[in-house]
Amino acid sequence: MPAIHLSAEKFDTVIGSDQLVLVDFWAAWCRPCQMMGPIMDELADEFDGRAIVAKMNVDDCKEICTRLGITSIPNFKMFKNGVEVGNLVGAVPKETIKNLLEKNI
Repeated sequence: MPAIHLSAEKFDTVIGSDQLVLVDFWAAWCRPCQMMGPIMDELADEFDGRAIVAKMNVDDCKEICTRLGITSIPNFKMFKNGVEVGNLVGAVPKETIKNLLEKNI
């Protein structure tokens, strides 16, 4: 199952889940973001049932990006019950994101 594509309208509902939620803030014009896309889909498969893995295009959610202080992408934020519990910025190895997910589940 690939990562879900999250809309601005559903953002607060999804991050309010009692499951850990990882959101990849990305853009189609961002090369590092494109490199991370397949990794996010792999993580969605590996953590299916334990965490929600989502992608959000920054060009479609400027208000949310402003609210969360996102100024660089790719930007990976983790939420539990609507509260941010982790953050990574930039193209990072899959293991780095995986370890942060494991730590917060």
